[in-house]
Amino acid sequence: MTLSDSYEGYGIPTDFIQELHHTNPRRLFSHVNADWQYRVDHERLRRERLARARAEMEIDDLGALVVFAGANVRYLTGSYQGNWKYNINIRYVVLPRNGEPYLFETAGSDMRNAMIDLPWLEGRIRPAMTWQWAEGAVGEMADKMVASVMEVLREHGLTKEKIGVDNLDFPALHAFEKAGLHIVNGWPAMSRARVVKTPDEIEQIKMSAAIGDAAMWHIKNEWLVPGVTERQIESQVHKFMLDRGCEIIYDIIVASGGNTSPYRRWATDKLIQQGDLLIVDINAVGPGGYYVDFVRTLKCAARMTQQEIDLYRETYDSLYAGMENLRPGMTTADVVAQFPEYDDDKYGTVTLQQFAHSIGITLYEGMWMSRAYSLKYPAEIKENMYFAIETFAGHPGLPQTCRLEENVLVTENGPVIFTKMEHMEEAVGNYRPGDFHHPSLLGYPSHKEPND
Repeated sequence: MTLSDSYEGYGIPTDFIQELHHTNPRRLFSHVNADWQYRVDHERLRRERLARARAEMEIDDLGALVVFAGANVRYLTGSYQGNWKYNINIRYVVLPRNGEPYLFETAGSDMRNAMIDLPWLEGRIRPAMTWQWAEGAVGEMADKMVASVMEVLREHGLTKEKIGVDNLDFPALHAFEKAGLHIVNGWPAMSRARVVKTPDEIEQIKMSAAIGDAAMWHIKNEWLVPGVTERQIESQVHKFMLDRGCEIIYDIIVASGGNTSPYRRWATDKLIQQGDLLIVDINAVGPGGYYVDFVRTLKCAARMTQQEIDLYRETYDSLYAGMENLRPGMTTADVVAQFPEYDDDKYGTVTLQQFAHSIGITLYEGMWMSRAYSLKYPAEIKENMYFAIETFAGHPGLPQTCRLEENVLVTENGPVIFTKMEHMEEAVGNYRPGDFHHPSLLGYPSHKEPND
C-alpha cells in the first residue's frame, strides 16, 4: 500500500517517501488541523474504528454489541465528555449488526451537549438509564436500562440473537437475563478491534509520544536538580503536557533514590538528592484520547556508578531483545522469552514491571504479555499493533535500581520506536530510539561484554 492509498480521494504523489507517514516517528503532524494539509481525518477515524468493531462482531456471530466502558463508548461513537465518565457505567452504546451505533447519554445538559457535538449520531442519541448506586431502586433502574437496550434490538429484529456485553455487574446481568436476552462476553470482540490501530489512530499516538518525549527532556535537562521533590517534578510534567494538547494526565510516577528499590510506583514529597537515580514513568492522554506511556531512568547531578551502569544495561538489553520480536507473525511467547526470570515466574502472575501491553485510548488495552502465561498461551502479534514494553532490574537489596519502557509500533518491517528520548549516554552511548529500529545497528556491546 502506498501513502496515497491510505488517504482515499487524494492522489498525492508519494513515490519519494520510503515509509508511510503514520509509521515514521519523524513525520509529525500538529494536533491542530489545518486547511492546507491533510492531517488526521476524524471522520475516517470514526468510520474505520466502527468497521473494525463490526468485523470482530461477525467473527463472534454477535447480533449486537452493548458497551459500558468509556473507552469502548468513545471508540464506537467518537463521544467524549470527560475522563470521569470512563468507568462508572452511567452511559452506554448499542451497536446492532449492520446498523449504526446508538448512544445512551446521561440525561440533562450532557445529552443536550452530545446532540450538539455529535451530528454523525443525529437521531440516535437517547437518555441513559443509570442503575448503580440507586439505593433501593437498583433493580428497577437496571430493568429500565435493559428496556432501553431492548428498544434498539427490537427495531433491528435482534432480540433472539447473541448480544455481546463488555462488562456487567450483578444487577445488570440479572436484568438482561430477566428480559430473556442471550448475553455473551463482548469484551474479546472489542479488544481485538482496538489492539490493531488505524492510520489516524497511529498519527495521534505519535503526537502523544512526542509530547511525552519533550516532557522527559525537560525533566532531565532543566527540572531535575538537587533539592526538588518528586511531586514538584510531577507538577511540572502536568503543566507542560496539558499546555501542549494532552487531554488529561493519567499518572506521573516519580521515584528517586531509595524509592527506586523496591520500586515505589507513585510520586511522593521526598527530596531528590545529588546522586539519586530517578525513575520517571509518564502516563498521559494525548490528542484524540490516545496514550503515551514510557519510562526513563535518570541520574541527578552526578555520574552513574559502575553498578548502576550494569543495572541499566541489564534492563536496556532485555527490553530491546524483547522488542526485536514485536513483528507480524511472531507471538507474545517470543517476546517474553527474552526477559529474565522474575516474580512473574515465581508467583505465576503479572507484576506489571517486566511485560508488554497494548496501549491506545486506554493505558492497558487488550494484550498483556508476561512470563506468567504467555510462554504457555502465545498470542499472535499483528501489523499496526502498538505496545508499551517495559523491563526492570528487580534484584532485592539494591540501594537503587533501574527501569525502562518504550512505545513501539509493529510494522510490516518490524518494530518502530515512537518514544525518542535518548538513553543515558554513560550506559549505552548517545543512542536515540526514534532514529533507529534497534540499537544493535549502532554496534553497542551487550552488557555481558566489557563496557567501553
